[in-house]
Amino acid sequence: MNDKEKNFKILGENRTRKAIKMIKLVGNLANKSHYSYSKADADKICNALQNEITAVKARFKSKKSREDIDFTL
Repeated sequence: MNDKEKNFKILGENRTRKAIKMIKLVGNLANKSHYSYSKADADKICNALQNEITAVKARFKSKKSREDIDFTL
C-alpha cells in the first residue's frame, strides 16, 4: 500500500466517524421534549444533509471539485 492509499484510509476512517457522530447529533434535534421546530426547518436540515451526501457520491464518481455551500435555517 502506498502513502496516498494509507492517507486516504486514515483520513477516510477518521472523517467518516466524525461525520457520522455529527449526523447523530443533528438527529438528536428531533427530540420534541427538548426542542421546538417546524416541519419546514426539519425538512431543510434533512435536504441539506441529503444534498451533501449526493454531492460526495458525485465527487467520488468524477474528479471535478465543487464549491462549498453555506447552510442556514
